Amino acid sequence: MRLFVGLGNPGAKYARNRHNIGYMAVDRIAQDHGFGPWKSRFQGVCAEGRFGSDKLLLLKPETYMNKSGQSVGAAMNFYKLQPSDVYVFHDELDLAPAKCRVKTGGGHAGHNGLRSLHAAIGADYNRIRIGIGHPGHKDRVSTYVLHDFAKADADWIDDLLRGISEGAVHLAAGDPGKFMNAVSLRTAPPRSSNMPEKSPAKKPVRADEPPPPEDTRSMLQRLADRFR
Repeated sequence: MRLFVGLGNPGAKYARNRHNIGYMAVDRIAQDHGFGPWKSRFQGVCAEGRFGSDKLLLLKPETYMNKSGQSVGAAMNFYKLQPSDVYVFHDELDLAPAKCRVKTGGGHAGHNGLRSLHAAIGADYNRIRIGIGHPGHKDRVSTYVLHDFAKADADWIDDLLRGISEGAVHLAAGDPGKFMNAVSLRTAPPRSSNMPEKSPAKKPVRADEPPPPEDTRSMLQRLADRFR
């Protein structure tokens, strides 16, 4: 069994915040793969489903971000899971918007949700780091992550969440490489092979090449030479 955790804050006023991209990711997985219904459990809400014979539990902690570890720890204890069974979807300031990376272990880099998870279950869980970009200065981080995404972000968010949802089956099977391929096909699709070919570039003329010799033949001589 795998546990997919989306980090965020509960309540409508936080729903479109950058900090809630983890919630958005597991919501999209539940929607696209027919999970549900969402039920109150483990100090959060859960939705159950399967990818083939493998059972998957989606969890959105409702303890607020800085106490996410309480909810995740409770679910892990109930199902007797190890940190390696846990995949946490969260916002990542150090990645550009629309970028996504999978990581196991490491530090929390000041992220309050990850800090709480480290304290509750250790650092050896898996993370899906979803890029939201950085505001440019650390003093602006709190306001930035607790602010809604701009309307102009809607397209890349949709592409990224589609890719995450389509790759979720590979992630649950323990294949992060195939997961990342699915994400890339949505966020950076390969260029079409039907693109028109560029005209061959003309051979550049070297500045030191001598000019061609002047043709001193008459028009009649040129015409006669063509038919020889």
